[in-house]
Amino acid sequence: MANVLVVGANQGIGYYLVERLLELENTVTVLDIQIHAIEILKEKYQKTLLPIIADARNLSGIENGVLQAIQKFGDIDIAIHNACLCTFESERDTDYEIYQNVMDINYFGALRLTKSVLPHMRKAKKGRIIFTSSGVGVTGLANISPYAASKGAIESLAKCLQIENEEYGITFHLFHPPLTDTKSASGISVPKEFMAKAKEVGYGLANRIWLKRFVICHSTIQTVQMKFCYRHPLFIGKMMTRAAKRAIELEKGDGRNEKI
Repeated sequence: MANVLVVGANQGIGYYLVERLLELENTVTVLDIQIHAIEILKEKYQKTLLPIIADARNLSGIENGVLQAIQKFGDIDIAIHNACLCTFESERDTDYEIYQNVMDINYFGALRLTKSVLPHMRKAKKGRIIFTSSGVGVTGLANISPYAASKGAIESLAKCLQIENEEYGITFHLFHPPLTDTKSASGISVPKEFMAKAKEVGYGLANRIWLKRFVICHSTIQTVQMKFCYRHPLFIGKMMTRAAKRAIELEKGDGRNEKI
């Protein structure tokens, strides 16, 4: 049994990740700006789930959540940054403020969690920190550069901090979910039948959360796909961009198509 803290888990992959972790008899603390779904889940897991309202953009809120988790459940074994903001406009149509806001949640949110939990993990001489990344942070994709750039940044952050903290017995990892049918992905023009189910992905990540590898995927197939993305990033990014553009053209050009 592990003590897990997750930032961003009131819906989507994060919610099902937490649900499965609880089924596996772990204790879980969830920090999110909204916790209504987690509060409902707490009715079933009153002794092992701690929901806390906190914003990934606010350091004191994250620090307070970490302290509450330790006070209730003891040393944190795994800390996960899963909060994210994704926008779907070209660079030309995206102001500086949008880039800054996306980075504040996706990258600096991960850094705030890390700086809040690392002193405790170093003292305990154990722990793992996981950032939820994205394939587009490796490959790139048109009209998603704020999000993709933030995910590329946490990829580098995790590598650097993995090297810096090996002596403390602390490891860093990346979750790499596939394109999943979630609210944050709703702006991508891809038919839902080509998207993974959030429950399947969340449960798969929970089941594999103790893998020693740096990149953790919910399935063997996704692991293979990510290896290919890392080897041929621009090729995959351009291919996905063409596919998304074609999907938009088909949707606009054929009135018989159902809305994606």
